[in-house]
Amino acid sequence: MSMSWADVRFMLERARGLIRRGIASLRTRGPAATWARVRRQFARRAPPAAAPLYFPADAAFAPFAVPASDAPRASIVIPVYNQATYTLACLRALAEHPPIAACEIIVVDDGSTDQTGEWMAQVAGLHYHRRATNGGFIAACNDGAARAAGEYLVFLNNDTVPQPGWLDALLATFDAHARVGLAGAQLIYPDGRLQEAGGVVFDDGSAWNYGRFDSPDDPRYASVRDADYCSGAAIAIAATLFHAAGGFDTRYAPAYYEDTDLAFAVRERGLRVLYQPASRVVHLEGITAGTDTGSGTKAYQVRNRAVFAGKWKNVLHRQPGAGSIPTAGSVVRKRQVLVIDAETPRAQHDSASLRLVNLMKMLGNDDAHVVFLPADLRDAQDDTMRLRQQGVEVWQAPFVNRVSTWLREHGQRFDVVMVSRHYVAAEFLPLVRRFAPQARVVFDTVDLHFLRELRGAELADDAGLRRAAGQTRARELALVKRADITLVVSPVERDMLSTWLPGARVEVLANLHALADGGLPFAQRRDLVFVGGFRHPPNVDAVLWFGREVFPLIRARQPDLRFHCIGMGPPAEVLALQAHPGIVVHGHVPDLGPYMDGVRVAIASLRFGAGVKGKINLSMAHGQPVVATSCAAEGMHLTDGHDVLIADDAGAFADAVLRLYQDADLWARLSAHGRENIARHFSMDAAQDTVRKVFRARV
Repeated sequence: MSMSWADVRFMLERARGLIRRGIASLRTRGPAATWARVRRQFARRAPPAAAPLYFPADAAFAPFAVPASDAPRASIVIPVYNQATYTLACLRALAEHPPIAACEIIVVDDGSTDQTGEWMAQVAGLHYHRRATNGGFIAACNDGAARAAGEYLVFLNNDTVPQPGWLDALLATFDAHARVGLAGAQLIYPDGRLQEAGGVVFDDGSAWNYGRFDSPDDPRYASVRDADYCSGAAIAIAATLFHAAGGFDTRYAPAYYEDTDLAFAVRERGLRVLYQPASRVVHLEGITAGTDTGSGTKAYQVRNRAVFAGKWKNVLHRQPGAGSIPTAGSVVRKRQVLVIDAETPRAQHDSASLRLVNLMKMLGNDDAHVVFLPADLRDAQDDTMRLRQQGVEVWQAPFVNRVSTWLREHGQRFDVVMVSRHYVAAEFLPLVRRFAPQARVVFDTVDLHFLRELRGAELADDAGLRRAAGQTRARELALVKRADITLVVSPVERDMLSTWLPGARVEVLANLHALADGGLPFAQRRDLVFVGGFRHPPNVDAVLWFGREVFPLIRARQPDLRFHCIGMGPPAEVLALQAHPGIVVHGHVPDLGPYMDGVRVAIASLRFGAGVKGKINLSMAHGQPVVATSCAAEGMHLTDGHDVLIADDAGAFADAVLRLYQDADLWARLSAHGRENIARHFSMDAAQDTVRKVFRARV
């Protein structure tokens, strides 16, 4: 496709932004750190190769054992009628890659005349039940469900090869999401193409396997998503719910439409039907019943469509029109929000990422469908997967090559578009206005970048940095004017913008945290901790100041104290602090829990910056008291001596740390009041009204 003017304009703005940020980085970080950022920005990273599909080796039958439990969480019900070799492959897959969850496997033989009975009797751990007469798929499934002991019923066709981890991923859907009634797997053809990513039902009762023949890794099919139904070839449902719904409706006997009917019955009870892409199952479609709808059992598919349409005629009018082709927009019939940021958020690395991840979680819980587009178009692997498991539809290369083309194709589907950070908004805002003119545009500042830059310039007494901060201010204010709503993280920044731009609509959406367990008591805690990524210049300055000027004063009075410095990418000067007795530079740690729950005092020694400080929120959410500078405490609703200790010069800061470290009563008060501060100002409950106000109503 030839390059459009929209592409050219986007690329020019991106180039200008990269040059501006490169110059600013040289001034604040120096050549080495800037070069590392450039290499990271332009590094080519191929998307991870899809794992090859697993198939058990073909072999003559020999006795083997399948997973079994006397107290199963899941009962896997496999209805069979002949086709013993396919049943054998399915059971071997379950045996060779047993799930973590306790389970039982029930094979219901619907009158087979081949080797099924002979072989099944030799599979240890298997519950094998042979029906007296052939009654069809529905009768066999209901019969197996009546014999099941598990909390969840998992119906699995015998012509499937479950992939490693499939059952645990399917069951995890019920734990990770609210109001889940039924969960269905991603079905794949043996050649690796997608067979179904959840089903779509049209207003005449006909159905469509969404994603059929596409790549299973396509972003449209890679996230947890509400579906009209999921194929009964691999679904899970709570046993109590299945029985309350009457099981598979026998009016569809012997087979077809019973899974669609069950999904509608689940939703009629106010519960959700979710498609789970992490549960992958190879399905050899049509092995037992064939694919010809004009004869045999498959003919019941045509008849039962009319039965289904008659039963559900009062709700089918809400479904898409018959003959329409489902697209990424039409298959999700709920409010859609597009979020654009520089890169995929990494909630374990920085507070801005945690805020964004929790915001997207809140939107999903408020019945919105969230789509995320990283400006760098990179697959962030585990972080991308976590968002998809949260229900966020994440796009990246190679499924997006040009953002203008993608927005041209998808822009009309969005009710709200939020763009984070001024340098990302400058690039994307013209495209959003052009290709999503119906959408409310939200500019999320994350923090006012110019304010942080200006304070850094004042601390360094650098005229060049002051000029750069002024230019950033002009760009940020221009974007505030162009957006429908601007988000800031503190009332201080809201009041600043309201003074400069009285007509702008500005809302406060602070950091978003969940209260954690309180951790260890005072007497069992030790040491000091600082948490902050070192791609952020204020964190570098904060650690250097504390390590060089404050900590030696503390250590002189309490020699056993250690200072733990945690954060991704510590530069050489921070690493050099380890030459000082008691200072440990850990870099990034995958789990902050032991440091939040076991270290006695948190340090927030920032001398410049803007916004609210996630390091303070994080510690207070864990009941860990904080000593902070005035800059760090700005906009945080904190009071010196009540929920924080505040000091700005080295001597006073050292005194405050030692006082808090040694006074158990003061520590307990600050711990309790800090948690109250999080609940009141920085929890997801506290932000609920603002999120609904910004992301629900249309302009």
